[in-house]
Amino acid sequence: MPGSAAPIDFSGLIREGDLVVCGQATAEPVTLTVALMAQAAQLPPFRMMIGPVFSDTFSAACAPNVAFQSYGVIGNARRLARAGRLDVIPSNYSTFCADFASRRHRADIVLVQLAEAADGRLSASLSNDYVIDAARGARLVIAEINPDAPFTFGAEWPDQVPIHLRVAARRPPVELASPPPDDVARRIATHAASLIADGSTLQFGVGRIPDAILSSLSHARNLGIHSGLINDAVVDLIACGAVTNAEKGIDAGITVTNQVIGTQRLYRFVHENEAVAVRPTSYTHGQNVLARINRLVAINSALQVGLDGSVNSETLSGVAIGAIGGQLDFVRGTNVSPGGRAIIALPATASDGSSRIVAHVETVTTPRADVDAIVTEWGIAELRGRGLAERARRMIAIAAPAHRDALSAQLRAR
Repeated sequence: MPGSAAPIDFSGLIREGDLVVCGQATAEPVTLTVALMAQAAQLPPFRMMIGPVFSDTFSAACAPNVAFQSYGVIGNARRLARAGRLDVIPSNYSTFCADFASRRHRADIVLVQLAEAADGRLSASLSNDYVIDAARGARLVIAEINPDAPFTFGAEWPDQVPIHLRVAARRPPVELASPPPDDVARRIATHAASLIADGSTLQFGVGRIPDAILSSLSHARNLGIHSGLINDAVVDLIACGAVTNAEKGIDAGITVTNQVIGTQRLYRFVHENEAVAVRPTSYTHGQNVLARINRLVAINSALQVGLDGSVNSETLSGVAIGAIGGQLDFVRGTNVSPGGRAIIALPATASDGSSRIVAHVETVTTPRADVDAIVTEWGIAELRGRGLAERARRMIAIAAPAHRDALSAQLRAR
């Protein structure tokens, strides 16, 4: 990192009790957040709102006068959660973002990473989430101008939202490479791909299983993308002709996303690419928009699924280790999309050998009334329109064989 002096002195800028909001995931303004955490112990107590964290900026060793908040526990935010340093706001992603627009959440200081075009226009680059709305009412907006961040369309910074301080980035944007698939992910992907017809429009999240499913779709034709995020796998699907965005019903020829999460390969692809739109959450997750999309297929994950189909993506043993995120937004979106499907994909067995198919989930993220298909490496449980007894039989059939007798016994006892 060039130079040893801090890029900005936060003393005198942070006031006691301030809510500081920073860009999330790969949109984290790392030059600013690293400087803030380095100075935090000398600052008045303040709150820090974070999203998914894929950097090493925030750790349990951060100054105790910083109170962290988030809408979920994703990526390296787990370090803070394990240390009891993260207060989780249980909220759908669309609602969490809307709460900044309505001023239910009020940011005092906003830290943002921006890309600058040759003509001086600014773009929020890798994410068009809650940060712009947070900045509208903030006392202070500090922008990190990053020459390595791609200029994306749809995420242009509004002229009426002032930027009070500018800092030159000292680090490239955060990257998140796709994890290589393992055997379980490949088996899950084979089952899930059978539910995705040509002409479907895809939504998906971060992780080994969504990546494996996307990688298994190179044979498909006229797929579309309308998602909370895109990753490097999307570049491959567009390059091989599987994704054309021709049959979505809206945004013909355009890949629509709320966030860009990947590597420099993806960032180069989206830079000044008019065939990619980084749109606000009100558009990417809005039910009125999702209802207009043809054959929307939502691919999401879970920590547990109950025999009745209830999905838990948030907690285990009472500890928050996941998030609601956009799961329910998109599951319900598929229910109003013509020909839509909602896929919840998960390994049947946890890393400790316990079953992830359980009699009852401890937290309900997606209610049983909204579920469609549950997929594990052992098969597909089609649940939409099925009664509770039939649901339980189908769920036991896709549990790991070693756990099926115990689940059947629990069902009989119930």
